[in-house]
Amino acid sequence: MTFKTFATAATALALTAGAAFSESHAANPMVGGAEMLAEKNIIENAVNSPIHTTLVAAVQAAGLVETLSGEGPFTVFAPTDDAFDMIEDESLNALMQPSAKDQLTEILTCHVVGAEVFSDAIGGMIADDGGAHPVPTLGGCTLMAEMDGDNITLTDENGRMATVTIADVDQSNGVIHVIDRVMLPKQ
Repeated sequence: MTFKTFATAATALALTAGAAFSESHAANPMVGGAEMLAEKNIIENAVNSPIHTTLVAAVQAAGLVETLSGEGPFTVFAPTDDAFDMIEDESLNALMQPSAKDQLTEILTCHVVGAEVFSDAIGGMIADDGGAHPVPTLGGCTLMAEMDGDNITLTDENGRMATVTIADVDQSNGVIHVIDRVMLPKQ
């Protein structure tokens, strides 16, 4: 095989692999019945999601809008409104007060990883680590990722478990995985 033939074959293989990756991540899942656009950033898509109104309000209260609108890349495990509803109203209201901004920021950043990681990569890391993979977050928490059948689960340092209910919502600055529980820092 000549270099030219090899280079042509390698280019064709790279283009095929690139197209397969694009196709696998091009059609974003709907979130709460709303279309999520890969060319929008995490904040722009979250604002469009009717099941993330509490998360959006919390991100605003914590002053994280600019950060999560930034270049990234980020992976965000995004709790739904139903996940926030599991927190007592009094506790949630207290967290949204300016005096609790540091605590709210810590909680929210325990849902953010400083890299773009799709579910297939998470599944691979779980398998490579014998069934459980530690996920260090920007908030200083370590979540434990495991598989429950075909679903990825995350367990926080308090033993609270969340399930990824919608995976691989591609963003211009990362990826969102919707989860059904709020993760908390070690108490």
